[in-house]
Amino acid sequence: MRAFIFPGQGSQYSGMGIDFAAFPRATHFFESAKEVLGIDMYHLMNSDEETLKLTENAQPAIYLASYIAFDELVRNGYTPNFVAGHSLGEYTALAAADVYDFETGLYIVRKRGEYISQAVVPGQGTMAAVIGLTRERVQEIIKDFENVWIANHNAYDQVVISGLKEKVNEACEALKKYAKRVVELKVSGPFHTPLLKTAQEKLAQDLKGVKFRKPRWPIVMNSCARIVVDPDEIKRYILAQISGPVLWYDSMVCLSNLGVKTFIEVGPQKVLTNLLSKMKLGDCYHFKEILDAEKQVTVASL
Repeated sequence: MRAFIFPGQGSQYSGMGIDFAAFPRATHFFESAKEVLGIDMYHLMNSDEETLKLTENAQPAIYLASYIAFDELVRNGYTPNFVAGHSLGEYTALAAADVYDFETGLYIVRKRGEYISQAVVPGQGTMAAVIGLTRERVQEIIKDFENVWIANHNAYDQVVISGLKEKVNEACEALKKYAKRVVELKVSGPFHTPLLKTAQEKLAQDLKGVKFRKPRWPIVMNSCARIVVDPDEIKRYILAQISGPVLWYDSMVCLSNLGVKTFIEVGPQKVLTNLLSKMKLGDCYHFKEILDAEKQVTVASL
C-alpha cells in the first residue's frame, strides 16, 4: 500500500514559483490562488528567503506547491491508500483527500499563518532540531527552561524544540552537550506551543463556517497518530496541532502497521523523504522521482 505525505514549513525555497510553474496545470492553480488571496503567489514563491520564511508567506507557498505536485501525480495515475501531512502539510493532505476544496484550504493556511504571526512577533520565536536524543531525554534536559517545549517528534532520535528565541537558544546550548547535532530551523515562530493558543482560537472561529467532508482516503493525524475520518474530529485535531505537538514518528509507525510499504513525499523538497529513509519503515520517494521514472518508461515504450 501507498501513502502520500505532505511537508510542512521549512521546505520552502526561493525559486519555487519557477520550478512548479513548469507543471501543465500550474497556471490554473496560480490564478486560483490570486483570486482567493489577492496575491501573486508566483512572484512570492520566487522572493528572497527572508520574505518567504515569514509564516504567512511560507504556508500558502508550500501548500500551493504541494497541491500542484499532488495534482500532477493524480494526472499520471498515482493515488494513495492513505494520506498524512507534517504540521502545515496536514492541511494540504486534507485538501488532497477532498475534506475541503483547494481554494478553501489555501484561504485557511494563509489565515493560519497570519494568526501565528500575530500571536508572537516574527523573530521572537524559533525552533531547533535535536538529533541523536530520544523524546524522553530531550524532555528531561529542557524541563527547567521556561517557554520551551517539544514541538515535533520526527523520528526515534530526532526531536524539535520550540519556544521563545532567547530561551530556545539557551536550551540548545544545554542540549549540545548530549546530542549529536542541534540545528536552528528556517522558521519565524514558535510553532506547536501554547504560545500560539490565540492563533488556534482565531482559526477556530473561521472554521465554524467551513463544512468538512469525510476524507476520500483515510488520514493519520498529527495530534493523535491514528486514522481519523469523522469530519468534526478532523476539524478538532487540525486546530489542536497549532498549539500542540506533532507526533510524526508515531504517525509513520501507524501507517507502517497499517501495511504501507511505499511513502511518497508530495511537496517542494525532500525533507520528509530524508527523514523517513532513516526510519526504515518502507520505500521512500520524492514525487519528482516518481514522475521522472514515469517519463522514462513512456520514452522507452515509444
